[in-house]
Amino acid sequence: MIVYLKGGEELEIANGSSAYDVACKIGIQKKVVATKINGTTTDLTTTLTDKDTVTLLTYQDAEGLEVLRHSTAHVMAKAILDCIDKDAKLAIGPAIENGFYYDMMLGRTLTTEDLPKIESKMKEIIKQDLSFEKSSMRKSEAQEYFKSRGQKYKVELIAGIDAETVSIYKLGDFIDLCRGPHVPSTKYIPIEAIKLTSVAGAYWRGNSKNDMLQRIYGTVFPSKKETDAYFKMLEEAQARDHRKLGVELEIFHLDEVAPGNVFWLKNGTIIFNLIKDYITKVIRKHNYFVVQTPQLMNKSLWETSGHWAKFKENMFIVSDDETTMAIKPMNCPGHIICYQTGAIKSYRDMPIRMAEFGLCHRNESSGSLHGVMRLRAFMQDDAHVFCTPEQIVSETIDICSILKEIYGTFGFTDIKVKFSDRPEKRVGSDEVWDLAEKSLTDAADAAGLSYTLNKGEGAFYGPKLEFVLKDCLGRDWQCGTLQVDFNLPQRFGIHYIDRDGNKQIPVMIHRAIVGSIERFIGILIEHYAGKFPFWLAPTQIVVASVTDESIEYAQQVHSMLTNAGFRAILDTENEKINYKIRAHSVKKIPVIVIIGNKEASNGTLSIRRLGSNDTTTTTLSEMLPYFEQLECQSQKQ
Repeated sequence: MIVYLKGGEELEIANGSSAYDVACKIGIQKKVVATKINGTTTDLTTTLTDKDTVTLLTYQDAEGLEVLRHSTAHVMAKAILDCIDKDAKLAIGPAIENGFYYDMMLGRTLTTEDLPKIESKMKEIIKQDLSFEKSSMRKSEAQEYFKSRGQKYKVELIAGIDAETVSIYKLGDFIDLCRGPHVPSTKYIPIEAIKLTSVAGAYWRGNSKNDMLQRIYGTVFPSKKETDAYFKMLEEAQARDHRKLGVELEIFHLDEVAPGNVFWLKNGTIIFNLIKDYITKVIRKHNYFVVQTPQLMNKSLWETSGHWAKFKENMFIVSDDETTMAIKPMNCPGHIICYQTGAIKSYRDMPIRMAEFGLCHRNESSGSLHGVMRLRAFMQDDAHVFCTPEQIVSETIDICSILKEIYGTFGFTDIKVKFSDRPEKRVGSDEVWDLAEKSLTDAADAAGLSYTLNKGEGAFYGPKLEFVLKDCLGRDWQCGTLQVDFNLPQRFGIHYIDRDGNKQIPVMIHRAIVGSIERFIGILIEHYAGKFPFWLAPTQIVVASVTDESIEYAQQVHSMLTNAGFRAILDTENEKINYKIRAHSVKKIPVIVIIGNKEASNGTLSIRRLGSNDTTTTTLSEMLPYFEQLECQSQKQ
């Protein structure tokens, strides 16, 4: 029979061959850990059929690495049963970004002191070269099997599976309910690259009304070198933690009196407004206008939009005897109200590009809150473009150019794009979704975007593109989104008049650039390690006098800088200049202007940049052009 390899190459193999046989035939069996058959990731032992398309996966493939981590989670579960608690009740053990975890109910509370013991047992298991053996079991039989072993969480999972049979994996004497796939055997797991990292609590199925389980986290990479590099990155990330630096640099304050909300201090407010002002400046060049919509709107609006049915549990609701209102979790329905006002829209008015820095509230669980990265109240840099179907491509191209410009200004040039299609929980017919998904993929292709499929992760009203930024530590941050929506305009009954005088429903493109500004500031703090570029630093320059005799000249320099619009402070304290340099360097102020007797008598100034021991001397007349150029350059880096 014939199978097709990646790239379309044909390969003739014997009937009944497996993907592993294909790997052997082309001589890469030692590198391959799993396979994709007709787009579905599965085990290497899977039998092929004629005309199958086969993609062999290694640890260099994202899917192959995920299989490795999933298999290692099974090894960890077996190790815990073997050396900690043979009666542990197992829940789920998936692969996650950069690692894996397993949730379980144990007879005692684990601590990090237990992790080396579990790791040691895992290595013993791996050395045994145990095979991951897949089999099927009738649903009723599987429920009885796991029930007899006291595995109540597995029984509950099986009850929710809509199939007559379920898949089971056997690893030695360890048997687990699992869709797979897995590596062929434990010898495929790099034994020195495993590291268990932490223990935490987790509610069964994420519901606080359910049992509290213990979640054991771990990681594994294809090699020890990569695992070591990952932990080095974590150390650096810890030093850059926005929650620590945000306090040290007096950017924000978080308080129990307002969980999930931010108190922006002086420095943080400056950064916040600079970001808003910069984004506004860019989008106005692209003919966007800015609106402001109410915080509190009637339940009927959210019923029409579909948020009430699909998002109600995440909304803050205010009721009295007569009216039920909700604080807005999103800006889009308010923008539709703005679209409906005034004169009837014509095709000549399209596209209408409406932006808002809208404050949104979402009722996130307390356990999910994380610094300024995950909040209950945040400002979204939203915009909605109302356009004709023919304008989807040109608007997508325009939005992508805006994103590229803004991300580049903040120092992000490595950008990945994900295409998220229809979720299970959605509004609108399949026909409308078919149209929306095709329109968005056509637009993405026309914009020259390379993207991966993020299946089932679209918004409930339309498919979306997600723009993922890579920071200086190699971490991914999903920030921008672009969604093509045929549903909300239809639900609200908005229209425009086409060139033939007929009413037509516009397309609504939802777009965000940085997303939550609060979260983006958290990302920037960690990306810059608190060392904001000159244009974005809350204090750009400190003018520090060396002697009492130089204070008057230092005051003159400071006055010139502030009058020119630079954010400068004056330090005339009676301290040694080295002390002042250290103190202001800790505050990560980009530039220190040193004024001593020599500078005062010569009409010059010595400029020292953060992180450098060198100084630059310039004259008073050259000072403002120097800093204007520095500000301009810092926005182009």
